[in-house]
Amino acid sequence: MDKIVFATSNINKLREAQSILKDLPYQVIGLDEFPNIPEIKETGKTLLDNSLIKARTVYNLIGLPSIGDDTGLEVEYLNGAPGVKSARYAGGNAAYKDNLNKLLKDLDGVPLGKRKAQFRTVISFVNALTEQWVEGIVEGIIIDKPRGSGGFGYDPIFYLPELKKTFAEIPMDEKNKISHRGLALEKFRILLGKFYLTK
Repeated sequence: MDKIVFATSNINKLREAQSILKDLPYQVIGLDEFPNIPEIKETGKTLLDNSLIKARTVYNLIGLPSIGDDTGLEVEYLNGAPGVKSARYAGGNAAYKDNLNKLLKDLDGVPLGKRKAQFRTVISFVNALTEQWVEGIVEGIIIDKPRGSGGFGYDPIFYLPELKKTFAEIPMDEKNKISHRGLALEKFRILLGKFYLTK
């Protein structure tokens, strides 16, 4: 069975990818199998840049088809911020709570109708023949107080009007079906299936 390396050390991301891609004749493995690979710096100006940096770096080091991903929260009122800086919005070593609190502070006093936002994930694929990418987007609203105990990052303040819940109030298995990363992985599954059938 062919192997694909997901350029992540995040076990939850890896398991999600393995679950969604399980019906394809590929074995998805993570960076835990390659402990000598150094930390990959996300120096790109866009989510696509960073996802390609990860996929290209791992492919060049290992020689196996590779996946890279990057995710950002884009708030309309803030002209798309925090965007590519979502993970370090409050500083280079910021914790999830620090980033969330900075966003709430930046939106303090902004009415709910102007708090539209979207989570966006870009997944890139690199092998000897091609570079491809897909994206998944979920639209919502940034509420003014955290709700829910699940998820991570900005999930407690990212509200989905159609479900009347934040991402942090949705069980993980349900969230994975509708999330930005889940949608991107599903598109990637279709892309990879077409590639496998035609290669």
